[in-house]
Amino acid sequence: MKKVLVTFPEDRAADLALADALGGVAEISRIPERGDPSRSGGEFSLLKEGCLLQSMQAGVDALPFSDIPESVTICANTGAWADPMAEHILGMILSLGKFLQKCHNRLVKGQFDRSIVSTWFRGKTCGFVGYGGIAKAVARLVRPMGMKVIAVNTRGKTDEDIDLIGTMDDLPRILQESDVLVVAVPLTRKTLGLLGEKELAMMKEDAILINPARGAVIDQKALYERMKAFPDFRVGIDAWWVEPNTHGEFRIDYPFFELDNLLGSPHNSNLVDGIFPVAAGIAAGNVRAFLEGQTPRSIVDREDYLF
Repeated sequence: MKKVLVTFPEDRAADLALADALGGVAEISRIPERGDPSRSGGEFSLLKEGCLLQSMQAGVDALPFSDIPESVTICANTGAWADPMAEHILGMILSLGKFLQKCHNRLVKGQFDRSIVSTWFRGKTCGFVGYGGIAKAVARLVRPMGMKVIAVNTRGKTDEDIDLIGTMDDLPRILQESDVLVVAVPLTRKTLGLLGEKELAMMKEDAILINPARGAVIDQKALYERMKAFPDFRVGIDAWWVEPNTHGEFRIDYPFFELDNLLGSPHNSNLVDGIFPVAAGIAAGNVRAFLEGQTPRSIVDREDYLF
């Protein structure tokens, strides 16, 4: 019987979904999820030629690529977490656009302030840096609100009907036109520090920026200075630069939490009840396709991740 190595958190329902989807065609082995101190990465070097390494996560930047034999096919679990993440992202957009935190905090102080004028999203533009599963799921939520959808990705193509799709060369236009910008690219050699001082300066002074992807896609110093200089430039951060899962601690280098135009969450936009068996089932479907001789989806180019 063939053997399958999949990375995913300990979850009985997910285990059952994985076993059910594979239907007895493979023997399943698990390694600890990223950030677990027992996971040294050395076990990856034992993978044999022709193996498939299927990640439970959509982002694979934490995998020790230098330890994984080149003959191993590596797949991300693209889109598996998209729907709950889209809800979280929309929640951030609405909270920041409607100034809910500011209103709440003033009420706590006894200030019944009706002078705050919030954003009406109808007719506004929602831009996406990257247009994969997460971005598409968000787009499906904001379009009924009357928002225009524009995006860039590596191919400059999409199978969905949106107002504009371009390549990464069109990033300046997306930055300039977006009232809301959602960062939805994986962290790779090409996207590390993608949004720096120059790029952030292209955005509207009252834009809303949401980052559910990876912290390092945005230059931390440049973002802080932009937020401090323009209080109406509102930012929702779910993915941070230094996190416990990848670095052993949570740390920021600038006092973001002193700013009123920040809304943060602890990289939990994908964590909703019942999601693990769903994500495991999607991953297992990809594994089964591989075992049956089909080309799996979301194959990772390791050269993109050798930083």
